[in-house]
Amino acid sequence: MAFPRPRPARPELPRQRVQTLKCGQGAVRAARFNADGNYCLTCGSDKTLKLWNPHKGTALRTYQGHGYEVLDAAGSSDNSQICSGGADKSVALWDVTTGQVVRKYRGHAGKVSCVQFNEEGTVIVSGSIDSTVRCWDCRSRRPDPIQVLDEAKDGISSVKLSAYEILTGSVDGRVRRYDLRAGQLCSDYIGSPITSVCFSKDGQCVLASSLDSTLRLLDKDTGELLGEYTGHRSTTYRLDCVLNEQDTHVGCASEDGHVYFWDLVEGSLALSLPVGQGVVQSLAFHPRLPCLLVATQGQVTLWREDSFQPEGDPD
Repeated sequence: MAFPRPRPARPELPRQRVQTLKCGQGAVRAARFNADGNYCLTCGSDKTLKLWNPHKGTALRTYQGHGYEVLDAAGSSDNSQICSGGADKSVALWDVTTGQVVRKYRGHAGKVSCVQFNEEGTVIVSGSIDSTVRCWDCRSRRPDPIQVLDEAKDGISSVKLSAYEILTGSVDGRVRRYDLRAGQLCSDYIGSPITSVCFSKDGQCVLASSLDSTLRLLDKDTGELLGEYTGHRSTTYRLDCVLNEQDTHVGCASEDGHVYFWDLVEGSLALSLPVGQGVVQSLAFHPRLPCLLVATQGQVTLWREDSFQPEGDPD
């Protein structure tokens, strides 16, 4: 007779503040974990990009080379390179070790609001308020993009990549998914300007936040609305939405100084986390742990689950 498998433990949400990073970069426009979650990047209104070990609270390196504030950044999967986009309309490729700009890509006609690497770290995908998404080959010396996606009718606010898809959110109220294998474009109309999009970890769903203070979960293939989540305030700013590391909860930044989490299936509010005064600028959820990065004003805070012991090693 086989014993039944024990029920998995109820996933924990980050509730306790364990680190505060005083970034010294003016307003922090974005905070992003690297691929394995051991490090993070912060983008400042003072034109700089910083690399941190957020678990220890230590700054590792500062990257200078943008002509205006840095709006988004991402690390390659092997942690050797960083890409960033800024209000100077450029996309920068950085060498992590030397801190130097390897290449600058100029082709956007407006601020570059979001950037991502593909899985191999060979292509940078950037979205801009000029309504285009551009794909740049990191291995080529050619200055022009290898592809331009110009279907959006208004600025691109968010870009995410899977192995073979590009997901975009736009101010025109549409979530677009480009299937690169099939050469297809799927578009879902939300109506309100989209501020952030992301894939679920299992790749079956898409989460989108918009300026009508609503978070929506869509079936990736059919576009069916699977869930709506409300209670936060999102009417003016570009705010991030996230899924936790187990896909059990959806979260969103809010303009009232809180981060909200809802149960993905039930839709009920699971956690309202008071993180500071004013708008929560940016959110990032750790890829494997119940661990959250939150940017408010000039600092970034790291939050962990209640059972976490700060003296221990994060891994």
